[in-house]
Amino acid sequence: MLRFGILSTAKIGRELVVPAIQDAENCVVTAIASRDLDKARAMADRFSVPHAFGSYEDMLASDVIDAVYIPLPTSQHVEWTIKAANAGKHVLCEKPIALKASEIGALIEARDRNKVLVSEAYMVTYSPVWRKVRSLLQEGAIGKLRHVQGAFTYYNRDAGNMRNMPELGGGGLPDIGVYPTISTRFVTGKEPIRVQANTDRDPEFGTDIYSSVRADFGDFELSFYISTQLAARQVMVFHGEQGFIEVKSPFNADRYGAEELELTNQNHSQSQLFRFQDARQYKLEAEAFSRAAKGEAEEVVTLESSVNNQKLIDAIYRASEKDGWEPV
Repeated sequence: MLRFGILSTAKIGRELVVPAIQDAENCVVTAIASRDLDKARAMADRFSVPHAFGSYEDMLASDVIDAVYIPLPTSQHVEWTIKAANAGKHVLCEKPIALKASEIGALIEARDRNKVLVSEAYMVTYSPVWRKVRSLLQEGAIGKLRHVQGAFTYYNRDAGNMRNMPELGGGGLPDIGVYPTISTRFVTGKEPIRVQANTDRDPEFGTDIYSSVRADFGDFELSFYISTQLAARQVMVFHGEQGFIEVKSPFNADRYGAEELELTNQNHSQSQLFRFQDARQYKLEAEAFSRAAKGEAEEVVTLESSVNNQKLIDAIYRASEKDGWEPV
């Protein structure tokens, strides 16, 4: 069993990732760390975790863990990923692992020097829904892919939420803009060439709250919009010459709808529904990461892929400041 330590008591860890690791077949949570020891103990007691630490450094220095899951604010991801790798721990870090592509080189260096696994936690890449989309595209189920369309929105104007704090790495593109990009790259195996974009910022928070994006992948285009101040919606559609695939609730199926996709043929005379009951993508992520950390052959999100995804986000920001195309 790969032994995980959780670096902070953040909500995503409490509500989603820790329960998933505890249910996984090949890993377990053995430690919780917080800058507040009482919080660490409370979370450890909740999940029957044997060790609680009152500092991140103490947990990284301990021999009760093999790997670290990092759900800290985005602005701290690079710092603590490097510290964990330098402590000889494998690292599963929440997305985005960095706020600029140029920052990820230091993570690659730390990974290679310490001979550990470092992976960005894109749970969608472990989901059977998204692996089915990829296989359908590879099989030619919709013919030549010409256009991908997506949306990811929610409404949050809580000034105390880190998503609305620029100093913590808040903003719509870092939080949710990364999902249409990573999922499109994952299922097509293609990289974008250039991008156009419009982005609006909140006058009070200063964070980006809306982006409309058009990305040129050469053989096809990706167009999507994201917002942190619109009614909640998620959808991804892959449109080909012979049909299209619609992913009904592509990123947070538990909150936005069923874990399913629909394949429709060219003239709408036939439609197939693929449904995946209780797919548990966070559990699948933890299990795949654990196998890879033990040296088993397993597909995980590499830091090299993280660089390419962040290059696109960086280009979207640049394109939003100008008219016309911006190279990725």
